[in-house]
Amino acid sequence: MAATSPYDHARPALRRLHRYVAVGDSFTAGVPGDPEGAGRWPDELADALLARHPGLEYVNLGVAGATSAEVAAGQLERAATLEPDLVTVLCGVNDVLLSVRPDIDGYRDAFTAVLACLRAGTPDAHLLTATCADFSPWLPMGPRSRRRVAEGLAALNDVTQAEAARHGALCLDFAGYPSAGDRENYAGDGVHPSRAGNRRAAAAFAEAVAELEDHDRTPDHPTDGVP
Repeated sequence: MAATSPYDHARPALRRLHRYVAVGDSFTAGVPGDPEGAGRWPDELADALLARHPGLEYVNLGVAGATSAEVAAGQLERAATLEPDLVTVLCGVNDVLLSVRPDIDGYRDAFTAVLACLRAGTPDAHLLTATCADFSPWLPMGPRSRRRVAEGLAALNDVTQAEAARHGALCLDFAGYPSAGDRENYAGDGVHPSRAGNRRAAAAFAEAVAELEDHDRTPDHPTDGVP
């Protein structure tokens, strides 16, 4: 999985992880009740990391339905108090889905606040984020609404990449991978990751973390079919 932003290797090497914290919306928190048994990719990532870092603690602060502003307002203080070595942050999709005119400038302000607060509150932590693949073809919407979502996600991704680079966070390019938008990566609602999608997202993040354990390398190897 190729990184889309230069990474700040001034952070301490990930030779020993003590605590991983995940923040975000339902892509992180999972679907309430998990009716399709899709699971959550941060859980799978934590399991993979635990195999290499015995004793690793993992806390998922994600909230289903949260907008980027709600992530900024409601999850960061707790994240900082946990003193993580690693933080994943994915948000913004609800900013697009819940508005007929997505406020991309509002997303920029909120996502900037998220990264700035995490960087200030957890100065030694490695921050990881990702772009979002275009799932609009699978939405039960008309062509105009699907186009609005596709355009909103593209604008969202531009901001995510730019702000990740500006704040020294590593951004994985899920949107740029050829098979990322395949139907099998999504649950029945066409939005949330399926079991396969969660597995592939976890594998991509695990690969990124593995390479960050060595300061001399950055993630540059694709992982098949990440969502």
